[in-house]
Amino acid sequence: MDKIVIIGGNPLNGKIKISGSKNSALPILASSLLTKDKISISNIPNLSDVTSMFDLLKSLNVNIRKKVNSIDLTSSTPESFFAPYEIVRKMRASFLILGPLLARYGEASVSLPGGCAIGTRPVNLHLEGLAKMGVNFKIENGYVRGNINGRLKGTTLNLDKVSVGATENLIMAATLAEGTTIINNAAREPEISDLSKLLIKMGAKINGFGTKKIVIKGTRSLKSCSYKIMPDRIEMGTFALCVFGCSGKVELENVNEEICVHLKKIFKPLKSLKLKIFKNGKRILIQKDADQEISLKIKTKEYPGFPTDLQAQLTSALLKTKGKTEIIENIFENRFMHISELIRMGAKLNQKGSKVIVSMCKKLKGAEVMATDLRASSSLVIAGLMAEGETIINRVYHLDRGYENLEKKLQSCGAQIRRIRS
Repeated sequence: MDKIVIIGGNPLNGKIKISGSKNSALPILASSLLTKDKISISNIPNLSDVTSMFDLLKSLNVNIRKKVNSIDLTSSTPESFFAPYEIVRKMRASFLILGPLLARYGEASVSLPGGCAIGTRPVNLHLEGLAKMGVNFKIENGYVRGNINGRLKGTTLNLDKVSVGATENLIMAATLAEGTTIINNAAREPEISDLSKLLIKMGAKINGFGTKKIVIKGTRSLKSCSYKIMPDRIEMGTFALCVFGCSGKVELENVNEEICVHLKKIFKPLKSLKLKIFKNGKRILIQKDADQEISLKIKTKEYPGFPTDLQAQLTSALLKTKGKTEIIENIFENRFMHISELIRMGAKLNQKGSKVIVSMCKKLKGAEVMATDLRASSSLVIAGLMAEGETIINRVYHLDRGYENLEKKLQSCGAQIRRIRS
């Protein structure tokens, strides 16, 4: 099992090219099931989660052709509409094939999902929405089995809770439904907009993405198109927090202005972290010089609030900052598994339920630690970069689910970080 070894204490200076968004790529790849025509996708990140999605799509008779700068996907009728536990357990986003399969073929059998163990994250919103569109479901032996006679029917869906995955599944299903579907209390994440823009290029009729009310007018079929995936905002935020923790100056490339503006907003309370957006919006400079004492109260929220996917990294980045910060996790009930590992390094953290209080640690020491999930693993990288001495991070396969060439990108900015392959 691979490990990452870090010798901390160096500021970061250099340039990093941001990869395509993992959280956009997975639903966009799943949407290839909605049409028999070829779709060509570029800016796809090279991640283990993406590889898992490729494996799942191949099992459903999707032909995948990798080219120099893009990937072509052509979906033909599969022999069965079965998504096995062996593949789905690796990645929760596998469940996003449910809506497209039901919309195009009227049948699907999908294992209940796996992925990071950061909370229960039930799939009831997906199933309740699709059931209201006419799907009959049975859950047996760990599988969701759905079928419908004829086409899905457009309807009004009022989501009890904001859910990115449910919003994506229901949008994809609604593109081929009969009539109009309205999704109220929809998720507003940029990845929802990215998926919607792709579907529109395929011929879908979608309005209101990026707001709480999305309206989809169903059509009989979707067509071929080419599309470039948006940059990964969580990767951008992670590198910005690396700079905040370590000091230095790093320019992020292959970004877009919308995400840059969002990052400036959510990081504004970190007074000594400066973000400068260049005029074309394709580059942003992240800089930290002098430390400033700060005392904050930050709550994770759905977009456009502070992302739960950056909570662990923020915790690490604040470890040596003067002051006391309270971080409240509102999205997932089990997203503090990195806390015990950071304490092993000398961090002064006090967790009470869904809240952790971060106090200044004068000396953070390298240690051998274990990654427990995707974002916790990147928080340990940040702590290792900030610590004195050597940090060894085990179980970094979690990291490979969501970060492409993380250690190489950090090496280019002066970090002493390397991977030991087993």
